[in-house]
Amino acid sequence: MSIRFRTGPIPIVHRLVAIALGAALFVSATPARAGDVLVFAAASTTDALNAIIGAYSKAGGTAKASYGSSSTLARQIANGAPADIFISADQKWMDYIAERKKVAVGSRRDLLRNTLVLIAPITNKAALKIAPGFGIAAALGDGRLAIGDPDHVPAGIYAKQALTHLGVWDRVAAKTARTQDVRAALALVERGETPFGIVYSTDAKASTKVRVVDTFPRDSHAPIVYPAALIAGHDTPEAKRFFAFMTSSDAVRIFGQFGFVVD
Repeated sequence: MSIRFRTGPIPIVHRLVAIALGAALFVSATPARAGDVLVFAAASTTDALNAIIGAYSKAGGTAKASYGSSSTLARQIANGAPADIFISADQKWMDYIAERKKVAVGSRRDLLRNTLVLIAPITNKAALKIAPGFGIAAALGDGRLAIGDPDHVPAGIYAKQALTHLGVWDRVAAKTARTQDVRAALALVERGETPFGIVYSTDAKASTKVRVVDTFPRDSHAPIVYPAALIAGHDTPEAKRFFAFMTSSDAVRIFGQFGFVVD
């Protein structure tokens, strides 16, 4: 099965294999039971939030999560999807649902922060130092750079900002493999289908199949902030309890173990 990735000016079909690339076309979720809290969360939070849900379960609560690109999730919420909580990988998509009166008044808060890194397959020993004009285009050769689609995926938006700031976007734009979320970009690099990719540091930390080549300067892109909010009309006592649990000392410790900085 092949997947069509958006590239530069001329779309092309890659021979890249679909390997359950996160939520490449659809957002996957464990069916929620009555009384479960349903969290719509950015794909990059998958491992950490699963661990937090596990800890919450041990404390007697119940929650489920649906992961995908923040843009996909926000649009679903705007269209009436039954989410109780939304965790976005950027402010833009939280603003999107707030403008549509989907955020419970007073519930929005900045939850997490992250950093952006250039990764390669663990077997790729290429050395690159990220700096203005750095040689990513030459290093790619005939290969492609895996990134979230910069038209709507937060990780891809940050990646384009960084590469533009460093003066190399125009050289690599036509060499990008643009994916539906950051975990899909990570998967391409894990499989060696692309020689490099740009993901969050937490995604790289979650994989044993990639290595961090270098970290993008913080001033090369907008701050990577994950806002969280209760959804209007779904801000039940159960949802509020899980929302509070996400900022408890146990949750802060778990987020930290997975590489996130907690606000």
